[in-house]
Amino acid sequence: MDGGPDVTAWPAYDVERTSVRVVLLDDDQRLLLFRTVDPTMPEIGEWWELPGGGIEPGESYAETAVREISEETGFEVSLAVLPDLPRWNRDSTYVRRHVRTWQHEVVVLARVAGSSPVPARDGRTPEELDEYVGHRWWTPEEVAAAGTSRFFPGRLPELLPRFLAGEVLDEPFDLWN
Repeated sequence: MDGGPDVTAWPAYDVERTSVRVVLLDDDQRLLLFRTVDPTMPEIGEWWELPGGGIEPGESYAETAVREISEETGFEVSLAVLPDLPRWNRDSTYVRRHVRTWQHEVVVLARVAGSSPVPARDGRTPEELDEYVGHRWWTPEEVAAAGTSRFFPGRLPELLPRFLAGEVLDEPFDLWN
């Protein structure tokens, strides 16, 4: 046995995918989070989510980050400024639109010019247009003090300061919902 997590204890899932999330900082060191809902499952409430999405065939994690930021926000991030290796690795499972997903994920850091620039909506998928009902630029301190607010990744308030300080994170499994 390799000593890895016991996946037999996790819930069954419908889809397995690999994705990238982006801690996108503006010039004031605030990060962009989308206020998100699942219109097909209003009972799960709302949460704040890092931008990002699935890696397409043939893409590197950095190419995915650049593409997802462009699609979800309209902001251009240069591939050259992304780190060679991600510093935050995580696995999670969640239900969205009545489908349970097991997600292998890396979180990367990128920057955008300006103070709280307004994201464009033009490149978003129809699902993102339904799910992303707002956005906000948060200071790391505001995330840490958010109390009952929910985040995706779920441990964002706890792990964000360590990530921004340059620590390499291998997050324990996140059974998000």
